[in-house]
Amino acid sequence: MNAVEHPVRVERISQERYIQAPIETVYDYVTQPDRWHEWHPTSLSADTGTSGSLPAGQRFTETIDLLGVRVPMSYRVQIALPPREFKTVFTSLAVDGCIHYLLQPHGSGTLFKRVLSYETELQLTTLQARMVELSNQAMDQLKQRLESS
Repeated sequence: MNAVEHPVRVERISQERYIQAPIETVYDYVTQPDRWHEWHPTSLSADTGTSGSLPAGQRFTETIDLLGVRVPMSYRVQIALPPREFKTVFTSLAVDGCIHYLLQPHGSGTLFKRVLSYETELQLTTLQARMVELSNQAMDQLKQRLESS
């Protein structure tokens, strides 16, 4: 066997924003994957088969734009503890991992933490930097969207 072994890269992006909105409002919004496209630049669409915040065990699909390529993703909600914690695991042909949201009331608003952990065999030197940039953009857009509503 002369197959080239590609090491699996495991990456973690952790970001926080203070959002001037009640914790319940933030939780309800971010736990509706069919609305992710409204604030996350890589999300093209999601199909949850339901409406509202998702419970633990719920499965759903999403199509993302990964560096110009449409990638279908499959998800399962692992943790749903309103209004403080939400975690979903995902898998696709290109990347696997999890998205974890942690929320805390802070003054009259919410401290929102998003942790993206992923692993991939793709040998893209620009991927991690681009993912950090897109995550920053998503967090800024989420903050702006929730504070202006």
